[in-house]
Amino acid sequence: MNQKKAGVRPSILHYQLNNMKKILFVEDEATLQRTFGDFLRESGYEVISATDGEAGLRLAQTQKPDLVLLDLILPKLNGFEILKRLKDNPKTKKIPVIILTNLEGINDVDKALELGATTFLVKAHYAPEDVVEKVKKALQE
Repeated sequence: MNQKKAGVRPSILHYQLNNMKKILFVEDEATLQRTFGDFLRESGYEVISATDGEAGLRLAQTQKPDLVLLDLILPKLNGFEILKRLKDNPKTKKIPVIILTNLEGINDVDKALELGATTFLVKAHYAPEDVVEKVKKALQE
């Protein structure tokens, strides 16, 4: 049966949901998870969250996000190790990773960029809307 004759049309919402970019946010602070997650959702992204490094790595490998927003100080597995494993894995190495952390030492920045991070952001220096802009840029939208 022809869908138009039956009065069935794919909804715009359905179309948008299927074309949303998926962001994995790996952050152990619940307040930041909510705040940044809300801003990302309001900007049209699907957000999946992990509150520890092991869960974050597992979700990155199984959910294949379009981008990972990653803290460095995490329980169970730190962000450097997650970044290294993502970039060493042929299935996840092309996923852009933005570091969002409180660490701001030059050695931390250098190490993250050497391991393959796209961008390094210090939480205290960026408002949620600024982070959304960095995400858009990294996804080249």
